[in-house]
Amino acid sequence: MLTFLGFAMIATFLVLIMMKKMSPIAALVLIPALFCVFAGKGAHLGDYVIDGVGKLAPTAAMLMFAIVYFGVMIDVGLFDPIVRGILRFCKADPMRVVVGTAVLAAIVSLDGDGSTTFMITVSAMYPLYKRLGLSLVVMTGVAATANGVMNTLPWGGPTARAATALKLDAADIFVPMIPALAMGLLFVFVLAYVLGVKERRRVGTLVLPGQVEREAAEEELVPAAPAASGASAPVSASAVTSASASASASGEGAGSAAGPDAASASAAHGGGDAATPEDGFQGLDPHRPTLRPHLYWFNAGVTVALLTAMIMELLPIPVLFLLGAALALTVNFPHMPDQKARIAAHADNVLNVAGMVFAAAVFTGVLTGTGMVKHMADWLVGAIPEGMGPHMALVTGLLSLPLTYFMSNDGFYFGVLPVLAEAGAAHGVSPLEIARASLVGQALHMSSPLVPAVYVLVGMAKVEFGDHTRFTVKWAALTSLVVLAAGMLFGII
Repeated sequence: MLTFLGFAMIATFLVLIMMKKMSPIAALVLIPALFCVFAGKGAHLGDYVIDGVGKLAPTAAMLMFAIVYFGVMIDVGLFDPIVRGILRFCKADPMRVVVGTAVLAAIVSLDGDGSTTFMITVSAMYPLYKRLGLSLVVMTGVAATANGVMNTLPWGGPTARAATALKLDAADIFVPMIPALAMGLLFVFVLAYVLGVKERRRVGTLVLPGQVEREAAEEELVPAAPAASGASAPVSASAVTSASASASASGEGAGSAAGPDAASASAAHGGGDAATPEDGFQGLDPHRPTLRPHLYWFNAGVTVALLTAMIMELLPIPVLFLLGAALALTVNFPHMPDQKARIAAHADNVLNVAGMVFAAAVFTGVLTGTGMVKHMADWLVGAIPEGMGPHMALVTGLLSLPLTYFMSNDGFYFGVLPVLAEAGAAHGVSPLEIARASLVGQALHMSSPLVPAVYVLVGMAKVEFGDHTRFTVKWAALTSLVVLAAGMLFGII
């Protein structure tokens, strides 16, 4: 009964948000509450929710102060050189923009934190996607999938969990997986190229007037005639706004921001002057009053120290970002009104993300507290045919896709993986192979509604979670299967 209710609850949640019948926050709260009553455990709902909130409170605190910290770093210009470098590479070519998104997300993912990756990637790429009229779900899908592959780094979480659960060395799990993970990342880049070519065909070829190589980030982007027309003369800047509006209204541009949402996004990303209605957004304005060029190396040093301390686990991550946010605000904006203004500028993102995390706590609390997760995992493991015993590594890899999507990493690695490893050991399959196979689902896991960082991604990009899910799941699942196939081909799994 609990197995059926668990799958039914997850399916109901996904259907309702993908059909946009409910907002993610409402669905994360009301659907599990309803199914908790169906399970006959409505009297314990409060205990389940409090337990879930308690477990996710540190994550919510980390995201809140991380958004403030990196928001301030964006305001003061720390990432402007990255934006200019990406723009020089992109040259207003939609294909290069999408590939650049994948590359940037992969590079920033080296810090092992998904929320950091998404904040930097969206802040750098959002203005360009808006101005060129590109689909924002392409940006969120590519960034999430690239980060999912990179999330398997030993300090990213899943590898450490697998090593702990099976009492193995993390290096023994990760190092042999590098060729398979490299193939997965290569597939993400190829996917970004294909999606970029599609976007290029949809919006046409665009050009940057003036000195592209030296001042790409500060030049006005104007579209040339679409490739199909064969014309080459640039058109007016107002046509860019029209193209963006058309893309937002069309199905191909699903997830694009427009109107008031776009204006609020501009305030969060650009700092400084508000966007005009004609622009529809404001990017990283090179003349915004929040820039602090004389403090650039101080801010860079603090950020490097913060990320180093995070990787070395010198302090809990929420504490590190709390201290970092306080220090960044105090040094860059010593006057109290300026500090209040910066906090207010990022309050929208903070509230959206924190609210989503606490709503997700209801969902995970009910899943765990009622025992639905355990019954679902036991049913799936029990459904494995006896003849598949010698192929438990392959089975583990395949199961990692749905299980890490519908469960937290903690639930999968500490609850399900030991059972799979035990079943594999009975048929002579090494625990190392089981552990490596368990990593392949991470590309899909990063778009799970149970991953707090994904709400940072869709929130900052002003993309509906349902649109992101509908677009990303198929590509992320395919990426995971590529990693699994490469692992088997190379004899790693």
